[in-house]
This record gives sequence, C-alpha cells and structure tokens, in this order.
Amino acid sequence: MSTLIRNLLAIPMGLVAGSAINMTLVVLSPLVIAPPAGVAVGDAQSLAASMHLFAPRHFVMPFLAHALGTLAGALATTLFAASHKAPMAYAVGAIFLGGGVAMSMMIPAPGWFVAIDLLTAYVPMAWAGIWIGRHMQG
Repeated sequence: MSTLIRNLLAIPMGLVAGSAINMTLVVLSPLVIAPPAGVAVGDAQSLAASMHLFAPRHFVMPFLAHALGTLAGALATTLFAASHKAPMAYAVGAIFLGGGVAMSMMIPAPGWFVAIDLLTAYVPMAWAGIWIGRHMQG
C-alpha cells in the first residue's frame, strides 16, 4: 500500500480503534461499577441531574475509557502510518481531547475529575501510544 494511502487512513483508523475501546468500556462501566440507584447512564440529562449522587469510584471507568481509548487510537495510528507517525498520533489525541472538553461541558462532572481527565487522559496517552508503537516497531 502506498505511503499516501497509509497516511490518509492512519488517523481515521486510529479514531475508529480508539472509539471502539472507549465505547466498549463505557458500555461495560455499569456492569463493573454500578451507578447510583435511579440513574440512567445512557441519558445525558439523567447524568447531569444525578451527578451529586456519584462517588469517586463512579469516575474510574469513564477515565479509563478516555485514557485507554486515546492510547489505543494513538497506537493504531502510529503502527499504521507510513510516515509522520507522531504528528498524526498527536492529532488523534487532540481530537479525543476535543471530545473530552465537549463532554465536560455537557455533563457537569466534578472539577477534580474534569481536571484529571483533561490533563492526563489525552495528550499523555497519545504520547504513550507513540512510545509503545515505536518500541513495537523496533
């Protein structure tokens, strides 16, 4: 496959891979850590109205979904791209960061979670994906 085609597909492939990991963890989240009684986790309005019922443990899975989704997306991009691997993987991280910022505006999570999430789940995880990818490729 040509360098151009691989590079054109690298970011979309990273976004698909990262989104798949993210959504899998989001879907599994209520099975791993049950939400507070009466909260419909699939409904943003229910989440916003019930946020005061959430304990710190309820934020573990969303954080892992964001961090591992970004890590997987950046890793997939790094492994698939033919050149310019790091800039493309960071672009995937930036796109996921944009999604994280949007979610923090839609769902009023506690400030401590928003800060930890936005500062550690995206750009550092993109860097980690690049690092892992480079080591996997030698």
